[in-house]
Parts: sequence; C-alpha cells; structure tokens
Amino acid sequence: MAMERWRPWGLSTWRPFRELEEQMEDVFRMPLWKPNGEKAWIPAVDVFEKDDKFVVKAELPGMKEEDIEVSVVGETLTIKGEKKTESEVKDEDYYRSERSYGSFFRSIPLPSSVDASKIEADIEDGVLEVTLPKLAAVKPKKIAVSAKKKAAKAAK
Repeated sequence: MAMERWRPWGLSTWRPFRELEEQMEDVFRMPLWKPNGEKAWIPAVDVFEKDDKFVVKAELPGMKEEDIEVSVVGETLTIKGEKKTESEVKDEDYYRSERSYGSFFRSIPLPSSVDASKIEADIEDGVLEVTLPKLAAVKPKKIAVSAKKKAAKAAK
C-alpha cells in the first residue's frame, strides 16, 4: 500500500479570488494576432492637463496624417487608424519581426469641460498631439491675496 501525504485542502491550492483573477485577465487580455495574421497593437498615450487645456499625446511611429482619424463624440476622444505593412519586403527571409502593423482604436474619456469646437490635432516625428481647450467658464481664475495693514486697524 502506497502512502500519500495528507493535504487538508485537497490537491489544489485554495484561491478565494480565483474567479476574480480570471475575469481581470479576460478584461485586460489583448489578442497577440489578428485573424489576418497581423500583430495587434495599441499606441501608447499620455494624457495631461494644463491651465487652459488638456493634451493627449499618442505614439504613432511611421504613420502619416491621412492614416489617422481623430474624433470627439460626447465626452470621448477617439483615435483610430491603420499602420500599413511595407510591401517591398514581403519576399525577404525574416529571422525576427517585432514591428506591429494593422489597425488600432483608442477611446479616451474626457471631462465635460472641453470646448469641442476648438480641438486641434498635429503629428510630428511620430507623435500625435491632440489639444483640447477648456471652456472659458471653467478656466481657473487666479485671485490675488493681500494682507491688511496693521496701521489701518490701529487707526480705527
């Protein structure tokens, strides 16, 4: 008769949050390959605020302005486009291919204080910069703080 070590929780490790872990993996999982064989990719973005505007910068190396579409619907900024493969190197024997091609889509939620009529988008050196001016009513107004003079208080 073979002896087996007793394990109080059975053969598997008890993981109370296993289902939650699996759901989070599903939410953040991104397919590495698209059905047509191209690698999937999502450009990296930075979003920051200045006094009078919000700025979104997206890395889009090698893309031309005609391949990029920027739109705002409601309180969502959408950047989408397609990075096309280089057709002249298809017959080469690759040892390694790490560059990503194909279409992409990014949606970025915006605060309601953006003036959609004045949004501008420029691309330079592979970086798309979208400038989203704030509405005049919500721009911060600086108020000067002054100290009361002690002499004026003493005269009263």
